Amino acid sequence: MENIQERNIENELKTSYLTYAMSVNTNRAIPDVRDGLKPSTRRIIYAMGEINLTANRPYDKCAAVVGEVMKNFHPHGDGPIYGTLVGMAQPFNMRYPLIDGQGNFGSIDDDPAGAMRYTECRLTRIAAEMLTDIDKQVVDFQPNYKESLEEPKVLPGLLPNLLVNGTTGIGVGYLTRIPPHNLSEVIDALLGKLSDPDATSETLMEHILGPDFPTAGMIVGTRGIKDMYTTGKGSMIVRAKAIIERITTAGQPETEQEQIIITEIPYQVKKNRLLERMYQLVVDKTITGIRDIRDESDKDMRIVIELKRGEIAQVILNQLYKHTDMQTHFSASLLCLVDGLPKVLRLEDILHHYLGHRRDVVRRRTQFELARAERRNHILEGYLLALQNLEAIIELVQTAESPQAAEQQLQVTYQLSEQQAREILTMTLRQLTGLERQRIHDEYTEILDRIAEFRAILASETLITDIIRTELETLKETYGNARRTEITSEIKEFEVEDFYC
Repeated sequence: MENIQERNIENELKTSYLTYAMSVNTNRAIPDVRDGLKPSTRRIIYAMGEINLTANRPYDKCAAVVGEVMKNFHPHGDGPIYGTLVGMAQPFNMRYPLIDGQGNFGSIDDDPAGAMRYTECRLTRIAAEMLTDIDKQVVDFQPNYKESLEEPKVLPGLLPNLLVNGTTGIGVGYLTRIPPHNLSEVIDALLGKLSDPDATSETLMEHILGPDFPTAGMIVGTRGIKDMYTTGKGSMIVRAKAIIERITTAGQPETEQEQIIITEIPYQVKKNRLLERMYQLVVDKTITGIRDIRDESDKDMRIVIELKRGEIAQVILNQLYKHTDMQTHFSASLLCLVDGLPKVLRLEDILHHYLGHRRDVVRRRTQFELARAERRNHILEGYLLALQNLEAIIELVQTAESPQAAEQQLQVTYQLSEQQAREILTMTLRQLTGLERQRIHDEYTEILDRIAEFRAILASETLITDIIRTELETLKETYGNARRTEITSEIKEFEVEDFYC
């Protein structure tokens, strides 16, 4: 009996843990392949869109946004919500920030952001592309946690955010770490995939050279990049960018003194911690050729490392690469939710799922527009019939006992729908003028053309593809910019002689 009870308890614990694990992975930690967002990020963007906190509106307090998100969509405490919001506003964290922040949102030195009651925010212009057409029934909605409102299961996501901004998430037994990319390159790859649906990851790499980090830096070699795109997992060496300068003194012959200027550091490396590590290496005499280290950064990164006379800068630089985070390894795992299940995807798979989502959005948007146009066409047909039989309809209305009776007589006499009859009864004298009559005729003709266009789109995958292509090209023209991260040739492991003069 005791053994049976123990087994039952063990089974219940296993079931509960699996339920918890699945909830964490699907509802918190792993992004959806379609819009590239985790639930917390998606809810922040949607909530800000709902209160019209867009790029063309004034800033509002972050506390107001956090309260709105927590009240309606994400009941997990204000700290995690604000932390997510802050990360979305940091230009050193996101390649294309989704939040336009005003105030202290932290720094690359790992300084904390100001309290939410002091900082202000609104959506960036590019973030609004994530919400395009959301009011046209292009995505499915679900009840919020208290079933008082509905929230989208996924955003329309015109911006290919999964690759463009990347993400990191740690679930139960799963890790996703997707690096950010250049928008222009991603769109070029999507256009290539539209032209050739069978394009492989290797072919698409002609368009996407590799990750493009917001802090720039250098990716050393392409082997890790190829592994990431073809298998879904790969490790890349990321280096700080440094230049070597020779110091000259005015009025004196050129000396043999050099200095190293660091202008870019690897992604997600904190500058103050990097400097602390350098100082410690000098104190511990691990590196003996450094005379001074200065942080001269303002808006642009500039760390100056002055060397002792006679030291060779390249040797010191090699030592810094080896002993500090001036050289790091970025281990990528392209893990996403596909139909609610975690899967590691190749580059071609990610682009395929994104384009599939956009096809669904365009198709549903067209169906929505078609239904709206057909409803308006139905009303205009009633107007035109009324104008053709104006005197008889006026007499019918004047002799009717009540508006309800007039409505019923119109439906019976002219085979009108209830809606058409009601709209005719609400026509004003202004609409009977010659100019208004012509406007109704013109609108009717235009509506018929639009209905034909919408039906043609729904009947043709080629036309849907053309729409997607045009939208992507416009997105690239509006927001595309140059690559920041340089990709250099492979390097060998450091040899002993690399560290000595």
